[in-house]
Amino acid sequence: MIEITRQEEFSAAHRLFRSDWSDERNETMYGKCANPHYHGHNYVFEVTLRCHVNPETGMAYNLADLKELMRREVVEVLDHKNLNEDAAGFLKNRIPTAENIAISIWECLAEYIDTEILFRVRLYENERNFVDYYGESPDGVR
Repeated sequence: MIEITRQEEFSAAHRLFRSDWSDERNETMYGKCANPHYHGHNYVFEVTLRCHVNPETGMAYNLADLKELMRREVVEVLDHKNLNEDAAGFLKNRIPTAENIAISIWECLAEYIDTEILFRVRLYENERNFVDYYGESPDGVR
């Protein structure tokens, strides 16, 4: 078993808020991230696959294919977009927190990559804050 990881990046704006909450409650919960004029990040995301090396090819997964998939399905959809407005469908109308963005990236890629090998999506909101998502598991163990 081996793990391989590909990294890509995109820049996007977002606002953390719930429309059913008051401005004060949103500001208390989300702080500066509730700014009604939005704010942006240069996100970096990694996709890690865990699988066996194919003895015929010497590769676990073709990284060129993973690169193309990540760019087409995630970067082209999210780069230089407003995540609340332009990417609401991608995010399934979730609040665009780092956690929810990572989950949405996983769900998008799981349409193309078998979840038996899709191991982790890591999303950096900045150089100090990141989240890891390992997918849903019926028994809570992965």
